[in-house]
Amino acid sequence: MSLLIGCPAETEWHENRVAVTPEVVGRLGRAGLDVVVEAGAGQEAGFPDETYVASGARIAERPEVFAQADILAVIHRPDVRRLRPGQIVIGLLRPDDAPEELADVTALSFEGLPRTLSRAQSMDVLTSQANVAGYKAAVLAADTFGGFFPMMMTAAGTVRPAKVLVVGGGVAGLQAMGTARRLGALVTGYDVREAAQADIASTGAAVLDLGVSASGEGGYARALTADEQVVQERAMVDAIRGFDVVITAAQVPGHRPPELVSAEALAGMAAGSVVVDLGAGPLGGNVAGSVPDGRTVTENGVVVLGAGDLPAQVARAASSAWARNVTALLEYLIHDGSVVLDADDEITAGLLVHPKETVS
Repeated sequence: MSLLIGCPAETEWHENRVAVTPEVVGRLGRAGLDVVVEAGAGQEAGFPDETYVASGARIAERPEVFAQADILAVIHRPDVRRLRPGQIVIGLLRPDDAPEELADVTALSFEGLPRTLSRAQSMDVLTSQANVAGYKAAVLAADTFGGFFPMMMTAAGTVRPAKVLVVGGGVAGLQAMGTARRLGALVTGYDVREAAQADIASTGAAVLDLGVSASGEGGYARALTADEQVVQERAMVDAIRGFDVVITAAQVPGHRPPELVSAEALAGMAAGSVVVDLGAGPLGGNVAGSVPDGRTVTENGVVVLGAGDLPAQVARAASSAWARNVTALLEYLIHDGSVVLDADDEITAGLLVHPKETVS
């Protein structure tokens, strides 16, 4: 008897993505999984129910999906009251937030995936979604900015290209740099990690040097010391005046993101400038005064966009990438029709919130 993977609809108001798409149903079947999808789950991402049925999945109502599925694939932590003891749940499950709520299930949380392992890259939803976020950030900035991104030569004269600064040389930041350059802007990148500077240069962007280096473990930046923060803030205030658009993409998983653009820096920017804060969220953001999923305008006319959840706005592409990541993980874990969870395996150990026995 095949295992059943269930895909419920996401319930957060801003979420348009879905964790399983029709394109992966065949792959899941070859891995030994039947698929059941909640009615309407993929509608907002551009995947109506009939596309799932055509691919071989079954459509059911929400209670049936939760009650019957051996494995649940989700974006965010689902309603834990619906979970059945022994189920496997895969998604971004916020493992540090009330982990006791997941005590009766086998929770595989993508936040714990060891991202530096090459064999884990095909499963890495954080990277795939950061790529989407970086792309959308550049497009959003171009749409919001009152001028052109590329140089424009017109009968009325030549218009200079927009000057864009991207702060953060991770996946999202690099994608934002590349997209902004393809849109024709003059792009500069900044990151406190020395290793990221070569990545920034590889996009064709100029590298901004503020005299601070803070490389940390796992490819992330470490927290700056108080003295380093003073140096960086002062240098950023001076540097940021020369840019029309700033995109910030610096995060420290599980902690408040660093504030990289202060109120003083915003005050030095010209009216009509745009700042997109990819770090904006419930713990704060990279930009002073940014509001998650909100738009604010400073007294001097700078538009600040809190954009911490942009993948939900590019739901079709983001869902497709997410579904491929989930499928790659399940193909890695399933052996002879069973999900095998080896706590000695680096990938499994990183993902597990509450280890359970092998599920058949």
